[in-house]
Amino acid sequence: MTVHLVGAGPGDPELISVRGARLLASADVVVHDRLARPLLPLAAPGAEIVDVGKSPGSAPVPQSEINRILVEAGRRYACVVRLKGGDPLVFGRGAEEAAALAAAGVPFDVVPGISSVLAAPAAAGVPVTVRGTSRSFTVLTGHEDPELIPLAWWEALVTLGGTIVVLMGASNIAGIADRLCSAGMPAATPVAAVHAATTPAQHVHRSTLDRIGAIPVPSPATIVIGDVAAIDLRSVPGV
Repeated sequence: MTVHLVGAGPGDPELISVRGARLLASADVVVHDRLARPLLPLAAPGAEIVDVGKSPGSAPVPQSEINRILVEAGRRYACVVRLKGGDPLVFGRGAEEAAALAAAGVPFDVVPGISSVLAAPAAAGVPVTVRGTSRSFTVLTGHEDPELIPLAWWEALVTLGGTIVVLMGASNIAGIADRLCSAGMPAATPVAAVHAATTPAQHVHRSTLDRIGAIPVPSPATIVIGDVAAIDLRSVPGV
């Protein structure tokens, strides 16, 4: 009996790993997040499907209840898949679920997934690193109120340089941009907000740091901040 914490990838069902797809096709139970719904057709026909998805401002199934569901399912069934958007351990509370399973003595493993940290910029034609332009990238959650994070932290982020990739930041992008500007990042810094990356609904909003807050960016969105956000490899001939 094993609970598999499976990364569903960024949205396109073809971007799940081979192992993840195989486990999904043989699972007795699939416990899934909102963004993993497009992959449910890959599940075994007789699998029990449990929706524990959260949406911005709404969490109908508390994390403690999700942990309980996984523990109980793991004790009853041979193969349980916990299907999580992106990678299970990148802002996905996979570590909390793994800890709950370990504490209950329920075997588990982690099947990595392609995170939108990399997939969304790539799908938008934005390279997160470019020789001579950006030698690093930093990933942060946009779920927290940016005003509650000390300005010194934002200043350190700006000083570090490189590309900034923000997950779950659609509703807080105006505040994030304000904090970065206050920390010394140039107002004209390019920004690319990628909505529903890798899916048919994908749309890329391109702007600058001082103007991105005025653009209604729907969730889910991955936001890329830095000089590389002005690049669109999709417009390069032969790419």
